[in-house]
Formats: sequence, C-alpha cells, structure tokens
Amino acid sequence: MAAITLTSDNFKTEVLDSDKPVLVDFWATWCGPCQKQGPIVEALADELADVKVAKLDVDEVDDIAGNYNIMSIPTVMVFKGGEVVQKAVGLQSKESLLAMLGK
Repeated sequence: MAAITLTSDNFKTEVLDSDKPVLVDFWATWCGPCQKQGPIVEALADELADVKVAKLDVDEVDDIAGNYNIMSIPTVMVFKGGEVVQKAVGLQSKESLLAMLGK
C-alpha cells in the first residue's frame, strides 16, 4: 500500500488516533535528501502491514510541522498511541527506519 499523504484534516485520524504505529516522513519537494528518502519510505509502506507509513509535506501542512518543531528535513517520527516515540533527522537508511519501528 502506498504511503498516506497527511493533511491538516486527516493528521489526527491517521496518526494520533491510529491503533497501529505510524511512521511519518516530514519532507518537501525542493529538498534533495527528501527525494532520496521518499523511495525508502514508499518501500516500507508496501512491505509493512502492521505499521502505517505516511508523508507530510512541510510546505503544505506547515501548522503540523510547526507543532512538532520540524526545523530540518527530512525528519522521520514514529508515533505510538498518539505520542512521538522515535525521531530521526536527516536521510535514513531502510535498516535505520526498520530499527526505529523495532523490526
């Protein structure tokens, strides 16, 4: 399944109220490292059935990016039970993302 595109309207439902862990990739179209992170995140979305994988464009959803103090991108966060339990800034390998998810 493709990564979920997050908006201000669906963030609460898809991330905060999710009964599964959620990996959120904070990114932007103009960000070179984000473009390299994208295919890795999409691959995880296709491979993991027990985790939601989502992407949030910081330029389009700047209110949520601001709420989580996103200063550098790409930033990846893992949410469980509506709380941030893991955070990594900068380009992450697939192995690193899997480790963040306890895989």
